[in-house]
Amino acid sequence: MSFRMIILPLLLSSAALVGSETIVPAHALDSARESELTHLVRQDCGSCHGMTLKGGLGGPLLPESLADLESESIASIILGGVPGKPMPPWQGELSEEDAMWIADNLKKGFPQ
Repeated sequence: MSFRMIILPLLLSSAALVGSETIVPAHALDSARESELTHLVRQDCGSCHGMTLKGGLGGPLLPESLADLESESIASIILGGVPGKPMPPWQGELSEEDAMWIADNLKKGFPQ
């Protein structure tokens, strides 16, 4: 019996267990929301972190400056703010999914 003859039935039975649900990648947003968030980062975040995100009142938000932080930590800062600093909490304005999308994209180099 070949490897393919063993694996194929296992894959098909696994697919049947999942049903007809579509599996969406983590942090996937529709293009309209991505556009809104890109605008928010460029305008609102940019007002403190610099319009090119190289820093200003707030520190830089470039991939090299965020390299030591996990996306989850960045998202937590976005949502909770930084007490004692001018970084406000965005919880209530942004969802956890929004914050993770922003964090992931900051780590990659934010879209123009």
